[in-house]
Amino acid sequence: MTNWKDIDQKAKQWVEEAGEKIRQSFESTLSIQYKSNPNDLVTNMDKEIEQYLIGKIQDTYPDHRILGEEGYGDEVTSLDGVIWIIDPIDGTMNFVHQQRNFAISVGIYGDGVGYIGLIYDVVHNELYHAFKGEGAYMNDLPLPKLDEVDLKEAVISINSTWLVENPRIDYNRLTPIVKKVRGTRSYGSAALECAYVASGRLDAYMTMRLAPWDFAAGIILIEEVGGITSTMNGEKLNLLSKNSFFVGEKNLHQHILKEYLNN
Repeated sequence: MTNWKDIDQKAKQWVEEAGEKIRQSFESTLSIQYKSNPNDLVTNMDKEIEQYLIGKIQDTYPDHRILGEEGYGDEVTSLDGVIWIIDPIDGTMNFVHQQRNFAISVGIYGDGVGYIGLIYDVVHNELYHAFKGEGAYMNDLPLPKLDEVDLKEAVISINSTWLVENPRIDYNRLTPIVKKVRGTRSYGSAALECAYVASGRLDAYMTMRLAPWDFAAGIILIEEVGGITSTMNGEKLNLLSKNSFFVGEKNLHQHILKEYLNN
């Protein structure tokens, strides 16, 4: 039988240790490489942090599988068993250019069910964490259930890429939303944006393309505070492939889907 409390305790410890490694790296010279294009960066720290976490997991839980952004984990083709979904540094461009606005993200699932979500804002030492059925927290502070919010009073996160001509969505479907809301933001880290929705700093976040390691932990946090996650079409997210992504307070999420995205 899986001891989820033990996993939760160890995962928090390892994530915080990984965060300290990142903080210690700030005075070092980074090795920066491109992945798919010059805007898709990966550093030596992304690789080192993923390898550090994977080493801990494999030594302690050898029967668990790992889906990691940098490819040091397993070839995961099903959600059977216990799976750790890891992004060692979500927001690498921010890490490189700003040394802030990035996070370590770890979502831990059992047979497709999210049990543990950890999003660690390393610079601010804010650990957003959730355990299935026990609520969500920022460090020791419980996060309340999300309050209902009207579109005109909402602050949403959306990248300006999706508000001009692009290959993934007709921006004319999104501009009315942007015109109606109180304000928009873009932080460049999907994990942090999920954490900010969970903590009420944002009311919604939407984007056209995310990988599972970008949102796996966020889903668990959001569910524990009564929010909703889905694709931009309102469909269930696939934890084994890239998706569009839409998260928000329940009533706001449903209103935007009905009035702007599914018409």
